[in-house]
Amino acid sequence: MPTKRNRLLVTETDELAAALDEAARRWPDLSRPRLLVRLAAEGQRVLHDEAASQRRVAGVRHSAGSLAGVWPPDARERLRDEWPE
Repeated sequence: MPTKRNRLLVTETDELAAALDEAARRWPDLSRPRLLVRLAAEGQRVLHDEAASQRRVAGVRHSAGSLAGVWPPDARERLRDEWPE
């Protein structure tokens, strides 16, 4: 089919075959070329999720300890004294 998009030629190595076989168990109705596209999309999603996770961790590390000293040392005991047993 004519297209202006790049076409990719991929050799099915043992590693790729194993990945496609596993993907076929998860998505049995897809052909091997469609499985490859699906795996690529899933890989992109994982990379995006990892990047977002790394940004969250960096934010936590950046703000860690920033509230130190905000509460008085006996704050926990004060709160406990306010609650009936």
